[in-house]
Amino acid sequence: MSRYRSHAVVREDRADGSVILRSGHEMTTPAQKTGDWLDHWAEVAPDRVFLAERSGAGWREVTYKEARDAVRLIAASLLERGMGAETPILIISGNGVDHGLLALAAQYVGVPTVPLAEQYALIPGAWPQLEHCAQLVQPAMVFADDGERFATALAHDLFDGMERVVARNPQVGETELTSMLRGGDGLAVAAAALEVGPDTVAKYLMTSGSTSYPKGVITTQRMMCANQAQIADALPFLRERPPRIVDWLPWNHVFGGSHNVNMMLANGGSLYIDGGKPIPAKIAETIENNRLMNGTLAFNVPVGFAMLRNALKADPELRQSYFRELDMLFYAGASLPQDVWTDLEDMAREVRGDLPLFTTSWGLTETAPACLIQHEPGGRSGNIGVPMTGVEVKLIPDDDMRCEIRVRGPNIMPGYLHDREKTAEAFDDEGYFITGDAVKFVDPADPNKGMRFDGRISEDFKLMTGTWVRAATLRLELLQEYAPLAQDIVLCGADRNEVGVMIFPTAEVIEMGEADGAVLIGDALRDALTGRMQLRTDHGSAARVMRALVLAEPPSLGDGEITAKGNLNYRKILTRRADLLERLYSDDPSVIRI
Repeated sequence: MSRYRSHAVVREDRADGSVILRSGHEMTTPAQKTGDWLDHWAEVAPDRVFLAERSGAGWREVTYKEARDAVRLIAASLLERGMGAETPILIISGNGVDHGLLALAAQYVGVPTVPLAEQYALIPGAWPQLEHCAQLVQPAMVFADDGERFATALAHDLFDGMERVVARNPQVGETELTSMLRGGDGLAVAAAALEVGPDTVAKYLMTSGSTSYPKGVITTQRMMCANQAQIADALPFLRERPPRIVDWLPWNHVFGGSHNVNMMLANGGSLYIDGGKPIPAKIAETIENNRLMNGTLAFNVPVGFAMLRNALKADPELRQSYFRELDMLFYAGASLPQDVWTDLEDMAREVRGDLPLFTTSWGLTETAPACLIQHEPGGRSGNIGVPMTGVEVKLIPDDDMRCEIRVRGPNIMPGYLHDREKTAEAFDDEGYFITGDAVKFVDPADPNKGMRFDGRISEDFKLMTGTWVRAATLRLELLQEYAPLAQDIVLCGADRNEVGVMIFPTAEVIEMGEADGAVLIGDALRDALTGRMQLRTDHGSAARVMRALVLAEPPSLGDGEITAKGNLNYRKILTRRADLLERLYSDDPSVIRI
């Protein structure tokens, strides 16, 4: 079997100008539920590691048999409490073995889980997000891995009358997870497991809240199982040998918690949980974990791969371990900078003489997530690929060869929890999910060459001249040009004469500027930004920044200006800082202008 499956796109051009794309490959019949995967591998490979996390100098490892035994015992305890489809479990702590076992136990017998970003619980300023999510899903149980670390959140009156379960350090009135491993009615578990099927809700995943409060995405067993069949159809090597990952991507997001966890479970793989993160304070932990265990697949965001690139360059032993067995290097969240891509390719060739697949995919929380994937070697960053098996893509072109993308298939959500209006708005009259994203063909004459992401349509705006500003694309370009000054950028200009930016600065900028209320000013900073802005003086009005403000106050998680995923909520920022938006378009001396 080939390591890579060729693209085989079928294209249909409609009379209304829309384009339908689908894969020419047939979709493999998916599993019915995640419990089927767990039962299968517990029998076929009982002693293989399924989940692991750091414990002292080594790893706490749980085999497939141990995982299934624990899942059945916890499931029995859930049933004894009368829990079912209407009694969700809120999970407020991050990735961990105990989190994984509880979530799988709930899925095994049809109890939905709701994994949240732990920032919602650990940062009191973010409690409005926690309260919103809890009020939306109405959980019957809340889980945190550490009763002491999460003591303040667990004492919130939001959880009054709700069972509080912790993995360790229980406080007064809390249940320790180990008490749920002491036996139970195995026949009841077996009977409940038989009732779980493709339409059973596995979890409610909260959207990032980048435009409003988070919505609850109803995530069914069908969605997750279909998506793993689709992924393995595109990547045959997943079925050839059990994959292994050392992964930090958070389980409250669809990519870490559904894509990666289920990829290991579906294919009998091993997930070593990385407690590190691609930030200066935590990257050393990620590097250490990759020294202790290597993966056959590597998932990360571009900044994470950039940090790893630097460590791999400096350490031949780590470089050998990292690339030796690697089948795939997968970036997500944004395009991988080409210099990072090239350096990683060069090191991979040095170690092994050939290349793993460098790739990415495209999808959303509502699509389980993968809908497009680049499953042939491409050579350059930015290609999000072609439709996966079983997915139908509808493209609605505009005058700029840009296409709105909509999708239909078994991996698409049935709707949003308790929100019929938003659910109805999310689908067109043919049942395609309206993603709000835009794409372009890499080669309009050959759909097999794949697509490129071209921003969020909802973020685009018009200047007073009627000229469209492609906000997402321009923002990414400016972030590269303004480095290392800008941590993030808010584009402004809707119904104005020119594009302006509000800049959230990096530490380097703060050192260069002086705080003036909510704005940083200073001659050195003004000169540095003016020089960058002048790089675009020959661009058209839609791509030329004429004025800028540098903000002293960082985005507020509690006020919803930034999501737990780290994305800015532009609408909230512009509303909350309306006075600064007016200041940006005034003659105030703090405004940097060209």
